[in-house]
Amino acid sequence: MRNHTTRSAGPVAGAGDQRLPLPALAALATAAFVTVLTEALPAGVLPAMGADLGVGESAMGQAVTIYAIGTAVAAIPLTAATAGWRRKRLLLTGVAGFAVANTVTAASPYFALSLAGRFVAGVAAGLVWALLAGYAGHLAPARLRGKAIAVVMTGIPLALSLGVPAGTFLGGFLGWRAAFSAITVIAAVLLAWIAVAVPDRPGRRHRDRHPILPTLRIAGVVPILFVTLVMVLAHTILYTYIATFLRRSGMGGSVDLVLLVFGAASMVSIWIVGAHIDRRPRLLIVAASVLFSVAAAVLAVRGADPALVYPAVTLWGLGFGGAPTLLQTAVAVAAGQAADTAQAMLVTLWNAAMAAGGVAGAVLLGLLGPGSFPWSVLALLVPVLAVVIGARTGGFPAVRRGAPR
Repeated sequence: MRNHTTRSAGPVAGAGDQRLPLPALAALATAAFVTVLTEALPAGVLPAMGADLGVGESAMGQAVTIYAIGTAVAAIPLTAATAGWRRKRLLLTGVAGFAVANTVTAASPYFALSLAGRFVAGVAAGLVWALLAGYAGHLAPARLRGKAIAVVMTGIPLALSLGVPAGTFLGGFLGWRAAFSAITVIAAVLLAWIAVAVPDRPGRRHRDRHPILPTLRIAGVVPILFVTLVMVLAHTILYTYIATFLRRSGMGGSVDLVLLVFGAASMVSIWIVGAHIDRRPRLLIVAASVLFSVAAAVLAVRGADPALVYPAVTLWGLGFGGAPTLLQTAVAVAAGQAADTAQAMLVTLWNAAMAAGGVAGAVLLGLLGPGSFPWSVLALLVPVLAVVIGARTGGFPAVRRGAPR
């Protein structure tokens, strides 16, 4: 995910005027798109992947888990090890990692090799997520940094609303390997785009880096990290096995449409968040938590009714779509000059939650069946709501510090 409160070490392209550097930001948004699409595509093609590679759906669900593990174990150490690298070099390295990893996934005839490719993709994600928001924030004028980050974060709902449904459709039409090959092509084009359109930036000096424990002692950081961990765990349990859950209500052939609805609602969510995050961050995170909880409750009670699945998925997308921007902005603001370390911790916990969600979903599927997914999500969201409501000063304040009024 991201850091965006560190100070520039030199002149910033585009900072002398009052306009957003849209070509560069669009390239960064595409990097976010590739990251999320690589992460989430198995959810749409899980049964076909498992059948082709000779494993069950629970085992194939670990393709999401191993990706998340790669990101979780890489985020903090790689962020520290590459802190001094030029930002453009680091971004190109991460995107090249996606090209290689998706090529391996598309070509692999073996389950173990496919998991290895997914792990490499997760490592690349650890590099990219820890870089994007800080890069975006420093390419824009100070008063437009929030909007610049929101532009880049549109890559997330675009991947969910367009990329994953399109990949699911392509996987059904030409096979799941074609879908992963398409991501490789996008990554290759993106490498050229970044080389041409994205200005370079220096890395961080050693004296500007912050250790983990002092960062955790900063007021508000721990509540934000807790909400991140538990909310993403809840989301991943349901999203990873959405195809399996939908078959329960006779909607196994509508996975791509359901994912399209989720992604479209996520796009609306991030638009709302981008428009209001400077003035109403607390209202937004409370609303996101409530909407997600209502969606889980509807799916838990009436998830076997196809007529109610689409409204519930819409609420889910409205609630979760803006969460990456809300949580990453919240932790950066709370951590201040230690934002880079806080962002790396958020990335680690985000992906640890994804890994745990893949495992937890497999266990729930084996023990209780797919109907248990929304009930588990609802149980997890209860403490999320409690912490969000309670952290009204340090973690989720009513107004972002330094925001225009």
